[in-house]
Parts: sequence; C-alpha cells; structure tokens
Amino acid sequence: MSLEFLWYIPNQVTPGHRGEPVVADHNSLDTLTTQAKALEAHGWKGALLGTGWGRPDTLTVAAALAARTESFEPLIAIRPGYWRPANFASAAATLDHLSGGRVRVNIVSGKDDLAAYGDSEGDQADRYARTREFLQLVRKLWTEENVTYRGEHFQVTDSTVVPRIEPRGERRHPTLYFGGASEAAERVAATEADVQLFWGEPLDGVRQRIERLRALSAELGREHAPLEFGLRVTTFVRDTTEQAWADAEAKVAQMAANSQGNANPHRRTAVGQQRLLDLAARGEVLDDNLYTAPGRYGGGGAGTTWLVGSAEDVAKSLRKYRDLGITHFVLSDTPYLREIERQGSQLLPLLGE
Repeated sequence: MSLEFLWYIPNQVTPGHRGEPVVADHNSLDTLTTQAKALEAHGWKGALLGTGWGRPDTLTVAAALAARTESFEPLIAIRPGYWRPANFASAAATLDHLSGGRVRVNIVSGKDDLAAYGDSEGDQADRYARTREFLQLVRKLWTEENVTYRGEHFQVTDSTVVPRIEPRGERRHPTLYFGGASEAAERVAATEADVQLFWGEPLDGVRQRIERLRALSAELGREHAPLEFGLRVTTFVRDTTEQAWADAEAKVAQMAANSQGNANPHRRTAVGQQRLLDLAARGEVLDDNLYTAPGRYGGGGAGTTWLVGSAEDVAKSLRKYRDLGITHFVLSDTPYLREIERQGSQLLPLLGE
C-alpha cells in the first residue's frame, strides 16, 4: 500500500494562524517558498493550500510556489461557484503542464461568503448536486475532447481544454480530493472523487465511514478507479511522550485564556465539523492519543483534534489509520517551518514502506 504525506501551508492574510509565530512577511512569496522548499528537503510530497473568500487565491499561490520549487506538489483547494468548471479545468491544466504534472485539487463545498463573489446559496442537496456536476465536468474536460455537457448547473458545448493533461503512468489527470460528512457529500465522494479526506476522528468513526463509502460506491455504480481515503489532522510531536503532553496541555490552556469564540459562522453547521466537536463529550483523549480539548477553545477543522506524543507514538497511531485503508495523510502543526523539519526528520522515517 503506497502512502503519501503532505503538509499544510497557511494561505492567510492575517498572521498568527493556529499559533504561527511568524508575523513579518508571513504570507510573502519568500516565506511561503521557504516552507515549500523545506517540504521538498524533508521528505514531504507537497502541501494543502486552503481556500475561502478573504484569503489569497489558491491557484495563484500554487503557481508561484510551483515555479520556485522542483518536486513540491500543491494540493489546491477550490470552490465550485467561485470557479466555473471549464475555466478551472483550463487553468489547472495549464499549471499542470507548466509544473510537469504536480497539480492536485481539493474540492470544497462547505459554506463561504458566497455573495461576496457573486455566488448564491442553495440548500445542501442543491449544493452537492452542483459539486457532483463540477467534478464530472472537470474530469471530462481533462480526459476528453470536444465535450458537450448538459447539467442543471453547468453546460458546455464542444469544449476542448488546452494544453491537454499529459498522462503520467496511471495518472490521467490531477487527483481530485473531496471532503464532507453529510449523506449528500458522501454520495458525491462515493461516485465522483478520487480521494475522500477525513478530519481527525477516532479509528472507529473512520472505519465506519470507509465501510459506508465503499458500500455506497458499489450501490451507486462508481465508474472510476476505487475511491481512496485520506486523513487531515494536526500531529503534535515532541521528543518524548511526556514533553508532548505537557506542551499540548499548555497550548490548550493558552487557547482557553485567549478564547473569544470562533469567528466562522458556519463552524457548527458543517456536519463534519460538528462530528469533531461532539467528540469532546466522549472524553478528552480518545484511542491512544487523539486529543479533543483544542476544539473547545476555537480549534477548527484540522485543529479541532490533535494526535499527541513522541514521533513513535504518533507514527503508531497513523499506522492504525493506514491499516483501515488511509493512504493519503495531510499533517501539520505550528510553528510551520520548525514542524516541517522536525516531523520530516523524526516522524516520516518511521512511516516508510
């Protein structure tokens, strides 16, 4: 089972993301390039670039970083609605061509400030129906020529994207990652995505979701290669178990002292995020070392739960996710540059094939 390890590059206008101490030029091209080059030097495949209105455009950041690196693969988060599928397929194909096949794509369907960029909000079913069409059409445009598509949300006539995506071994086009825990989201993932990303849930929850998605893929008649699975989680690594827990608890105490609520109005409406927040009721530490306390004090998304411990502790936990079928790992912690180097040197060698 081939495993892939990616990191996270904070694509933010405001400094201090998840405790990141770098303030001066925190999102300059030089700073972000330093992180991308450190990823190359320490065994990482690439990094996720987050998206949302009010953040730098992910495709532009990805293009700049690809131009300054040699093997770094950006996992570019994008939103249907912000992009129309033909425009995005063309832009991504161009970057894939210029970077030598290094583009990956993460489709995000969660709520955003849609009106700010001229989009409109449908209900959940409508939102994921649009995402399904987006995935279908982008894949067609990357793999077929003279595409005519008539959907409820998107239509194209006799459309051919150039430059064409160059097949590279089994890779016919950029890998399409997708997240979402609602029933509507899972039906889209089961049929249209290449990789389903999970947040840092306990092993039993991930096991159940993998089983359900595999069953859905068969039930709904998936036409693509089998769905793969990924884990997006904070990995809080220190030299010893004791030091890791002491530092993690101190950081959560500081979060609690500084907590002023969470500014994201959609924090409790997203099904996947609510699943993470609900974990705290089951205990402060789940499985061996999944720490749920950060979610009580503003930790969101991948920062809601942390895998805490020595490199050996965290590697042991990640192997258990691997044994369930997880093959794509998107890890992170702050300070970003220090942890790229620490976890690349201490954690990744323990997870080698």
